Amino acid sequence: MAILRAMAKSGDPDAQRPDSPPMSRFSRLARLGALAPRALPLAKEAMRRAMGGTAKELDVDQRAELRATAKKTADAMLKTLGEMKGLPLKLGQMASYIEGLAPPGYEERFQEVLKKLQQKAPPLSREAAHRVIVEEFGAAPDELFAEWDPDPFAAASVGQVHRAKTRDGRLVAVKVQYPGIDKAIANDLKSLGMLEQMIAPVGRRYHTKETLAEVRAVFLAELDYGAEAENLEMFRRIHAEDRMVVVPQVVHSLTTKRVITMELIGGVDYATFLENASEEDKNAAGETIWRFMFRALYKHGVLYADPHPGNYRFLGGGRVAFLDYGCVRVLPRPLVEGMKGVVAATMDSDWDRFYQLCVSVLGYDPTDEAGFKLYTEYTKFLMQPFVQVPFHHTPAVAREAVGFLVRHGKELVLPSSGALPNLPKPINMPPESTFVNRLQWGLSSVMGGLGAKGDYRALSEPWIRGETVPPPS
Repeated sequence: MAILRAMAKSGDPDAQRPDSPPMSRFSRLARLGALAPRALPLAKEAMRRAMGGTAKELDVDQRAELRATAKKTADAMLKTLGEMKGLPLKLGQMASYIEGLAPPGYEERFQEVLKKLQQKAPPLSREAAHRVIVEEFGAAPDELFAEWDPDPFAAASVGQVHRAKTRDGRLVAVKVQYPGIDKAIANDLKSLGMLEQMIAPVGRRYHTKETLAEVRAVFLAELDYGAEAENLEMFRRIHAEDRMVVVPQVVHSLTTKRVITMELIGGVDYATFLENASEEDKNAAGETIWRFMFRALYKHGVLYADPHPGNYRFLGGGRVAFLDYGCVRVLPRPLVEGMKGVVAATMDSDWDRFYQLCVSVLGYDPTDEAGFKLYTEYTKFLMQPFVQVPFHHTPAVAREAVGFLVRHGKELVLPSSGALPNLPKPINMPPESTFVNRLQWGLSSVMGGLGAKGDYRALSEPWIRGETVPPPS
């Protein structure tokens, strides 16, 4: 303790870093609960705006107060979610870049603050990473590596990343899992499970138990860096013939369940690329990202379900490196074939086939006239990049991917003025499609940020019309 006090007095930043994130369910719920008083006024205004209200209904002082509240709430979320890691940090990352998730009218303020969570979440102490490596390998970092930087250059929801050099001279990035993050995530999932049980009478109608099981399986799988290394190798094989797609090499001898070592990739991050790249380079990068996502999904049934901007490095000339492979899902072949059928029917304007597949594959209920119309029109909206040539991704288009459902969904909840709110009829989408929605919203926002324009129909059609085959081995 005396050493720590001396470090703190000397200004050593490591003295301020915890050795692990909060792990108990109570402490994690308490930290989230502390955000509620700050967020409530903004949430009320955001809901009013989402349901059709306008900012003109507020006077100048009220709008100024809400703007200040938005900034303070975002700052509080940055601190709290960054310290908690795990699922709360993942939600903060999603809000930082997915257009339409931040409170309407305050998106820029929220995203300006929360985008720091994409790569620069608060790191843990040097001793935390050191301890994990010793536990995994039985040796300290300076014994395993020729060079080791004890301060991470990136930190995210499950682990932080350190620069190092191997004994044979390779520059590598070493992702080290946070101590206790497995317990923290398990407790987050238990809290979600308790919430699901509390709403079980309603939740059964909406298949919340099955959806939560899918979320639990995918997030728990992210804790196994050995499985992530296998995912990474699978994507290297899938894109082996595409020189624009860069997938780093894994150093398997320095990889375990809680540590993954891969080649260090250069290039620039998403924000820097947006600021400096030419329109031509952005379009080329957008096509590369599109091929990376949809070649894997529609040719091989492999879903890359975490498209957030912190996972990319831009290398120029359309070359893009993809860094994180923790959130990957191999989808059932019938679901993939059905999804491809929906896209093909939209391309062909074969609306009889389209509506049929919306029922048999996506689980829409044709007896629910209002709901069926909303969901099928929304599906057509999501299919636009596969149909319009050229298609121009913009932030406004990305926001509409969320806004369309909110704006028209209120007609199901509030069908007429004066009527009591009602719960819309459920749809029976396959649980495996849960993370497909995350890809749709996230990718639309990433592409919208690029302002990418291209012929995505021509890029996608060979996979949409072709056979679905297992990933190459």
